[in-house]
Amino acid sequence: MLFTDKRLNIIVGAYGSGKSEVSVNCARIMKEEKKEGKILIADLDIVNPFYRSADAAKNLETSGIRVICPSYANSNVDAPVLTGEMYVIFDDPDYSGVFDIGGEDMGANVLGSLKTRLDGIDCNLLMVVNTLRPFTSDVQGIAQMASELQEASRMKISGYINNTNLLEETTFEDVKEGEKIIAEAARLTGIPLLATTIMEGVATEEELNSLESPEVIKLERSIRYNY
Repeated sequence: MLFTDKRLNIIVGAYGSGKSEVSVNCARIMKEEKKEGKILIADLDIVNPFYRSADAAKNLETSGIRVICPSYANSNVDAPVLTGEMYVIFDDPDYSGVFDIGGEDMGANVLGSLKTRLDGIDCNLLMVVNTLRPFTSDVQGIAQMASELQEASRMKISGYINNTNLLEETTFEDVKEGEKIIAEAARLTGIPLLATTIMEGVATEEELNSLESPEVIKLERSIRYNY
């Protein structure tokens, strides 16, 4: 399964892609797979102080998942400071986990600074795409964002995750159309479409079986957005 085949899943994406929700669910899936294992999620979004995986911290910690986040998470103050606690995944081989990287290419610079450490760990760099957001609504936009993220992170993206949604207004047709657009971007960029995510209740089992992505991952809502 996509989220459990590597020690570390690094989640990137454009603003509004839903990458933090995907990150939280990724951590949960990893914990379900490795019930007695040590799992962490590091919220490394040092750019945007409002939409963070740290919002789900209490429930994650109750599930036995270690949550690491900047000192200013969940406040109106933001500073480009990473906690040294995040390095535990490099220093303790018993840990597996998720890095939630925000701030598009600016935030992905964090990965560039960690390149020597990341070269020594088995990891995926996964780009979450929501085709109902402006910068990734078409093939060219997705390709441009992927190029910028790869340049900033100094890493090759392992694959796309179709996370096309309009929160509670999402329809299965939205998800299906998003999959089609991202599949075209995959052919253009050579970066494979690895999975489609979908919230519970959006589609029937028959509809889910009609999706062409290698994997379909059902998500649980974890983060509530305050505007």
